[in-house]
Amino acid sequence: MGDTRARDPQGQCLRWGVLGVARIATEKVIPAMQHAARCEVAAIASRDPVKAQRAAATLGIPKAHGSYEALIADPDIDAIYNPLPNHLHVPWSIRAAEAGKHVLCEKPIGMNALEAAELLAVRDRTGVVMEEAFMVHTHPQWTGAIDLIRRGRIGDVHAVAGTFSFFLRDPGNVRGVAEYGGGGLMDLGCYLVHTARWAFGSEPERVMGAIERDPVTGVDRLASLILKFARGHAVGTCSIYQTPYQRVNVLGTSGRIEIEIPFNAPLDRPCRVFISDGREPTGAATETLIFDTCNQYTVEAERFAGAVLDKTPVPLPLEDSVSNMRVLDAIVRSAASGAWEEIAV
Repeated sequence: MGDTRARDPQGQCLRWGVLGVARIATEKVIPAMQHAARCEVAAIASRDPVKAQRAAATLGIPKAHGSYEALIADPDIDAIYNPLPNHLHVPWSIRAAEAGKHVLCEKPIGMNALEAAELLAVRDRTGVVMEEAFMVHTHPQWTGAIDLIRRGRIGDVHAVAGTFSFFLRDPGNVRGVAEYGGGGLMDLGCYLVHTARWAFGSEPERVMGAIERDPVTGVDRLASLILKFARGHAVGTCSIYQTPYQRVNVLGTSGRIEIEIPFNAPLDRPCRVFISDGREPTGAATETLIFDTCNQYTVEAERFAGAVLDKTPVPLPLEDSVSNMRVLDAIVRSAASGAWEEIAV
């Protein structure tokens, strides 16, 4: 496959190193980065040198390292992409930052808010760019929908309703390992919380959560949430033991915005966002906005490279990621207590 990115006329390029050979990296993010302007995937690492070499050969990556330490120590690497299992996000992101590497870390940013907050001090001390890889945050369908909300297209936002699910069939998948931070809430619910907070433009005051855990693995296989904002509510359900489905509706005083495929934006067709004022119950009068086909991982990589090379702000500040984790923590506490839980700060 190799490097097919568009060339920057000034010759600037962010040289990426990838920690591990996770499927999201090898099948989605790395190919997308290889098409991103000013991005070069220069190296990949695995604790199994054979896996690293195989991935490098398949993807046309120049260098393979047989350990994460070797990749982080590589002087030819500017930034680290961290798609490791959830429990390894914070420790390896810290090690990368302390080595002077910029860090794009997969979501969720940590196992809990306290752990994630450690990254703030490390970022400030080292001066590196550090961001959670919420690729939806830079996708045009989402930035377009949020712009419509901010301009008052649907009036005041009163409710957000979201669903995100898939059926996990692989018993060896890290999402099914409790000690690795597996389960639907961390993997899928983080999106529901993030987009609800984004749509409201504020933080929830308290939350209610309900969680059904797998009796064998202990991970949550079904999680539901209510977020109480000052101006309304957000509700959501996520599951890794359910038919695949995703949808988000944002409802206001004078209209509704529906994101058809909010999280796994397709690569083979444009995205659609529906706007309705509710006067026609059949949906005949619904306006459909079309957003051109794009790879949201490519856009994410380009925006991150801009933050490093041009010193522009990252699309999603790390402080926002810590706030997202605080809400997820409160949902877990609520599911255990059976009561509303405040957001701990």
